[in-house]
Amino acid sequence: MPILKNLRRSLLLLPAILLAGCNTVLMNPSGDIANQQGRLIVVSTILMLIIIIPVIALTIFFAWRYRQSNKEATYSPDWDHSTQLELAIWAAPLLIIIALGAITWISTHTLDPYQPLRRLDAQRAIPADTKPLVVEVVALDWKWLFIYPEQGIATVNELAAPVDRPIEFRITASSVMNSFFIPALAGQIYAMPGMQTKLNAVINKPGEFEGFSANYSGAGFSGMRFKFHGLTNEGFDQWIAKVKTGKEGELTREQYKKLEVPSEREPVRHYATVDPSLYDAILNLCVDRNKMCMKEMMAIDADGGMGKPGAFNVATKQAWETDTLVDSPKRKYVTAMCTTEE
Repeated sequence: MPILKNLRRSLLLLPAILLAGCNTVLMNPSGDIANQQGRLIVVSTILMLIIIIPVIALTIFFAWRYRQSNKEATYSPDWDHSTQLELAIWAAPLLIIIALGAITWISTHTLDPYQPLRRLDAQRAIPADTKPLVVEVVALDWKWLFIYPEQGIATVNELAAPVDRPIEFRITASSVMNSFFIPALAGQIYAMPGMQTKLNAVINKPGEFEGFSANYSGAGFSGMRFKFHGLTNEGFDQWIAKVKTGKEGELTREQYKKLEVPSEREPVRHYATVDPSLYDAILNLCVDRNKMCMKEMMAIDADGGMGKPGAFNVATKQAWETDTLVDSPKRKYVTAMCTTEE
């Protein structure tokens, strides 16, 4: 018997032991966007528990109340309907769904990652003269490249930003789809080759935070991690100065092509300078100067294609033929397609 009692106590303590090693950064983040998302998780969970807990409790109660050995329970084999019970069963979930829908609609617009931030946190608005810090993010195999266009530097597997300054991330990938995720800062945002996604966020507390890939992308996926440093303004300036002394020198297109080669668990690298056109070339899949950029291809397609057939297939007409917009710019439209017979 003592052994059974000790076993029961151990089983009761097991959940606490298992949860002791959990990192609760999602529920206790250091950035305002992640903080709002964490509260959204809590509110949604509570609303759903309003239904789940009574259902579980009533399931256990009915199983116990109407067990075969309980002869005092009412036996009503012909019972099939109760208006009051139907109203209770359907009204409560309907109200929960309406509440969840309203919260989802509001939070979807409030926490839109593409929208510039409206505040630093719940108590502070963004000062009128504040300029966001722009960081260009490139997901490589299997490492992260961060380009600071205003500062003219680049880093591999290390990111930093000043506390209480809005950050505008512009995110793309080199080969396969990936996912950029700093749990303490904001939710995950996908990175896709040939496309740019955005994330606007702010870090409110200084510290060192974990960043990683949240989308499986191959053999080196598990090591695709980096450190994000939340720094004071002075600390950020010192970090920029440190990167500018990086031994890697300039990140040119040729250097990028070497960096782009798949590799695992790359150490932190600092590039003192970076080619200003590099990110645009990565985004448009034309780092190799012998390739046509994707934006140029799209511009040619918009003009009807290349060569003599394209000239015949495109006609110019007034985009808006109204009295108020007579001087509006002209647009080109594809009006015919060549066939084999033609």
